[in-house]
Amino acid sequence: MTSYTNFKELKNGEVEGRDYRIRVESRDPCVLIMAPHGGKIEPTTAEIAEAIAGEDYSFYIFEGLKADGNSLHIESHLFDEPRAIRVVREAEVVITVHGQIDQKEEFVMIGGLHENLRSEIKRELEGAGFQTRAPTDGLTGTDPQNICNRGKLQQGVQLEMSRKVRDLLKTDRGRLRIFADSVRSAIRMTGF
Repeated sequence: MTSYTNFKELKNGEVEGRDYRIRVESRDPCVLIMAPHGGKIEPTTAEIAEAIAGEDYSFYIFEGLKADGNSLHIESHLFDEPRAIRVVREAEVVITVHGQIDQKEEFVMIGGLHENLRSEIKRELEGAGFQTRAPTDGLTGTDPQNICNRGKLQQGVQLEMSRKVRDLLKTDRGRLRIFADSVRSAIRMTGF
């Protein structure tokens, strides 16, 4: 997978509207749901982020539109697209939805620096029948510069979802609703 090191570099090599698009909806200033690698970069993450946001929470989605979407990838600790930075700074807490490459198993790795919200999401997802696991090296979401940790609290949550669970949620709208409701319940239980 090729990656850009920052948004300026990406913008100089790609065309908005043709190669990528950005969608932002500002709602609840406390909670922002993000898919920084949506579209063809990490398939189905945008749809999952939108489902979690529902009509209540703010969302930001960066979608790759190219056939080889992964060429538009900016790592989470380097993600600096200006509209993203603006809405992240307005939010108390940020939850990012990512795609992990495993195609054989259905699981969600829950990382980030917000321990209470992380634990509550884990409890809710497991209660709804989803498998969770500890994040592997490189996917812990604990870098303070990770986009999920740049809200006002300086601690957020990163959901790394296997390809198999994303494919399930893409085809089974009922399970997608259950997944989104579980994360939304965890957000409420944590006091946001």
